[in-house]
Amino acid sequence: MTGQPKATILTADEVRRAMTRIAHEIVERNKGAENLALIGVHTRGIPLAARLAAKLEELEGVAIPTGMLDITLYRDDLSEISHQPVIRETHVPFDLARRRVILVDDVLYTGRTVRAALDALIDLGRPEGIQLAVLVDRGHRELPIRADYVGKNLPTAKSELVKVKLLETDGLDLVELWDLNGVGEQ
Repeated sequence: MTGQPKATILTADEVRRAMTRIAHEIVERNKGAENLALIGVHTRGIPLAARLAAKLEELEGVAIPTGMLDITLYRDDLSEISHQPVIRETHVPFDLARRRVILVDDVLYTGRTVRAALDALIDLGRPEGIQLAVLVDRGHRELPIRADYVGKNLPTAKSELVKVKLLETDGLDLVELWDLNGVGEQ
């Protein structure tokens, strides 16, 4: 990737506060944490889902089951990504029936990742409802999809990239805005 960081959008403390706020909003909207499940979308949605589950358990005293979802084979741009795409693990160790599932991802952009995640999730079962939590919503939707819970709304240009780094995957918590100088898009 060419380009350079343009700005720090969220520091580690701001990521922590955003996740805490999202957890409180989830509890409020769902009138508690009973029958909830969190499913993180590979890659960075998985640790974010684990963090939310821990915060929800701390707030409500209820263990929230979590899972991980690989959407690779559900993408509508699969042929453009690679001739041999990397398939990662989907692991949902609980029944989706009678649960409100919260899909968790790091960045919401065009909506195509969420559409693929919805298709993959429905193939696993029929939950009572599906909600969406994202750390950053950067706009530029191509599909009629919106997040129920957003850590940070960030208007961006298409020539910019939102880079999320998490302690579990990258060694630190940080969200940066990168200027790609017109080279490629996220």
